[in-house]
Amino acid sequence: MKKSAAVKLLLATGMSLAFSGVVQATGNAEAAKAKISMCVGCHGIEGYRTSYPVVYHVPKLGGQHEVYLAKALRDYKSGERKHPQMSGIAATLSDQDIEDLAAYYASK
Repeated sequence: MKKSAAVKLLLATGMSLAFSGVVQATGNAEAAKAKISMCVGCHGIEGYRTSYPVVYHVPKLGGQHEVYLAKALRDYKSGERKHPQMSGIAATLSDQDIEDLAAYYASK
């Protein structure tokens, strides 16, 4: 009987984690290549030096965690996170755009 209760508890925990808002990113890094033009002006072009990240303290996006990047963009879009330029850009992005951009920058 104890083993059955433990299995049920394990299954319940697994199901609650599956539906708890922990989201697996589903972005397409290849598709994002057509969408990054709005990002490179401030965040830089892969392989090129730019003054923006250094002088203006704009973060480099390459290598960040995909889930973090997607959440940050969704937060800018919803207004939960505030930055005039990022909020304006994020407002134009679809959910798929956000996932694609997050996948692209996470892969760099």
